[in-house]
Amino acid sequence: MTNKMKKIILVALMFGTIISYANENIDIKDAKKTVKVEFSNVKKGQTLNIKDHTGLVVYNDKIENSGDYSKTFDFSALEDGVYSFELIKDFEIVIKQFYVENGLVTFLDDNNEKVFKPIIRNEGQLLFISKISFNNEPLKVTLYYNDKAVLSETVSGDQILKRVYKLSEKEIGNYKVIVNSDDRTYIKEFKI
Repeated sequence: MTNKMKKIILVALMFGTIISYANENIDIKDAKKTVKVEFSNVKKGQTLNIKDHTGLVVYNDKIENSGDYSKTFDFSALEDGVYSFELIKDFEIVIKQFYVENGLVTFLDDNNEKVFKPIIRNEGQLLFISKISFNNEPLKVTLYYNDKAVLSETVSGDQILKRVYKLSEKEIGNYKVIVNSDDRTYIKEFKI
């Protein structure tokens, strides 16, 4: 199979996955000091985080059942500031920001932000990295072989960022790839 055909298949798989998640409805209701968070179509194993403005996770919940998720939070004990709900899914992160002042919650906007996570996979000596970036955020890739950096590059310019790396057949061992984008870090370790 040619490299061009592999790239076309990878892009088609990415879009098919994204379209399957497109029917999500999120409903977050402000009830003064308590907030009811509801997500439709969650899957077992996904994670809900609440983060403060520094990115520190102040609450973490692993979704135990697929279907609808609902939970009521009391934020009266939180310090004043900006926080966010983050539903971490397989290929995307859904973010909703809110502000706490004197124990009362105000949501900052009516829209939910979505950040698409990079897809990182390897097949033999090939390493595939791709990411949808509607905001044209660059993708920084650093590859390590046996804890030594062997490649570092920044990919930018398109809404679909993609790279295929051919690893040496002679360098059998432990690899780690670190991808930075949208102020987030993603890590994948593998062996060949």
